[in-house]
Amino acid sequence: MAPKATSPYLLLANIGQLVTVRGDNAPRRNRALREIGLIEGAAVLSGGGKIIAAGRQREILEHPWLKKNKRKLKVEEIDCQRRVVFPGLVDCHTHPVFPGPRLVDFEKRIAGANYEEIARAGGGIRSSVAQVRATSRPELSERVLKALEAMAEHGTTTVEAKSGYGLTLEDEIKSLEAIREAAQRWRGTVVPTLLAAHVVPKEYLGREDSYVGLVCEEIIPEAARRKLAEYVDVFCERDAFTAQQSQRILAAARRHGLGVRAHVCQFTPSNLRGLLSLRPASLDHMDCVADDDVSALAQGQTVVALLPGANYFLGHHSYPHARRLIDSGVAIALATDYNPGTSPTPSLPFILSLACTQMKMSPEEAIVAATINAACALGRQDRKGSIEAGKDADLAIFDFGDHREIAYWFAWNRCVQMIASGLKT
Repeated sequence: MAPKATSPYLLLANIGQLVTVRGDNAPRRNRALREIGLIEGAAVLSGGGKIIAAGRQREILEHPWLKKNKRKLKVEEIDCQRRVVFPGLVDCHTHPVFPGPRLVDFEKRIAGANYEEIARAGGGIRSSVAQVRATSRPELSERVLKALEAMAEHGTTTVEAKSGYGLTLEDEIKSLEAIREAAQRWRGTVVPTLLAAHVVPKEYLGREDSYVGLVCEEIIPEAARRKLAEYVDVFCERDAFTAQQSQRILAAARRHGLGVRAHVCQFTPSNLRGLLSLRPASLDHMDCVADDDVSALAQGQTVVALLPGANYFLGHHSYPHARRLIDSGVAIALATDYNPGTSPTPSLPFILSLACTQMKMSPEEAIVAATINAACALGRQDRKGSIEAGKDADLAIFDFGDHREIAYWFAWNRCVQMIASGLKT
């Protein structure tokens, strides 16, 4: 378990570029998506797990707090060697509770089968369900912890983690408990989400509404009672849950004091009005969203989380229409969608590269989407997503000299140091 003692005092000095993303703690849109708060020749001072000051090095070295406490509190100095320092990256959409890969799906897809064909053949999500049901909670917890550690190696300090491969009361609770146990042993921050409405389990095929009733009347109340989840998610899609079923599930979550989010418009369009009425923190995938819904999103606070890793791994030739959304004023985030079937990557920098090369986002837009906007999607914008006084000291040091390189060096991990709540890892 991560130590609970007071965090050490750190001075990150000799920073070539400091990407602060400082500003309002609200989702960035339009031109604001390019505002990364870049400071050259910078330093960051932290203590007690919080950022005390960040700015030009000469200003930080003259900071009154540092002059008063440097020797008394044994402030540890880290020489960043002119590297680039980012806020700890925020991965706002992951599915880490699974025992192993889905290699049969992988081979079938290479041979030409699509997502729905694999699912109808008994592969896809339901094959992971069988594995999770047969796996103990301690084993699942170890799997989740390994995934979190892999994400941290790529600069991620905050992760949203979903259940969704259990699909019974017992196995969804087991999955959420595995997430909680792993989170207690990891230095970063985990935001747990209940995704009991991932697909209808095979034992309920033909009785889909009965399963929706189980989710609403038993699984959601129990997860809320035990404080195992902050959010409830639903897969609103053909061969999963209808818009009406999805609204029923998210309304139940709201009644039990939980936040809501949804997978939607990944393969087929869906009218978003009903979902938007429930004030979701995020709507995710959104590959085929209608123009009317884009206008509604631009006027609201819901963040659209784009997941290009799934498009890449599924072999799609098209990607989410980021430019259309950005230019319309929609607040967007980026996430890995880490899962065994469609996006088995822990690397947010790789996702940033896809966003730039395949979705024509600028490096600055991609950085903001994976920091403060992703934090907004998780309701953590007051603590995460930027480097400024009072926020958690979540920092990632990358071994290059220009911030744009985070999206340039694809499939090459250049993160050399991650600091979470002021603790080095």
